[in-house]
Amino acid sequence: MFIGHYGVSFAAKAAEKRLPLWLLFVAVQWLDIVWSGLVMLNIEKLRIVKGLSEGSSLDLYYMPYTHGLIGAAALSAALGAVVALFRRERRVAAAAVVAGAAFSHWLLDLVVHVPDLPLLGNAFKVGFGLWRHVWLSFPLEIALLVAGAALYARAVPSRTRVGDAALWLFVTAMAAVQAYGTFGPAPVAPLAEAETALTAYLLLAGLAGSADWARGTAGTARNLTRAAPSLRPAR
Repeated sequence: MFIGHYGVSFAAKAAEKRLPLWLLFVAVQWLDIVWSGLVMLNIEKLRIVKGLSEGSSLDLYYMPYTHGLIGAAALSAALGAVVALFRRERRVAAAAVVAGAAFSHWLLDLVVHVPDLPLLGNAFKVGFGLWRHVWLSFPLEIALLVAGAALYARAVPSRTRVGDAALWLFVTAMAAVQAYGTFGPAPVAPLAEAETALTAYLLLAGLAGSADWARGTAGTARNLTRAAPSLRPAR
């Protein structure tokens, strides 16, 4: 799964408004960000196999550290702990949301991947294989993205005139990226795929931060608290 992960980012922002959207975009792809680095270091491995499934040509035959159940849980918890170190308030809530967003990556991958997610070491691999049926996997990606963005737009209202337009333009662009990734040409080489993926994750996180800023919703909870009128009766 690719773009569908970002639906969780938007939903997580609705749940914990003090967290910047760019951080949540990093969180949901955290496992793949580390995976990209490990592939470039030749620690985790993949092959390009055209026609492997309708939704992906990546044979992810060795990725126990980032997409094994134990490794994914550990990396998710570690990211949540690091975020908590830099928070002055609601540290537990921030850590839980970030760690949960990060681990959601493994859970959503479980739905679409063919059996390549190891439960222990590099063995006992699982995956429900929805990528075998692109007419199911592609709409699922878009539905998750749109549902999360709609929840974010409703729970965290824009404070600027152009905010919602910027948000939905961004969402449309992400859907187009998913369409290209699904129906476009297959990757040319494992290293190139890792480099492209890492670039895409960082670029999308930056754009998410820009969209959050354009809506005036970075640090929304704090801003709304300061701006809220007093409800105490006048004396």
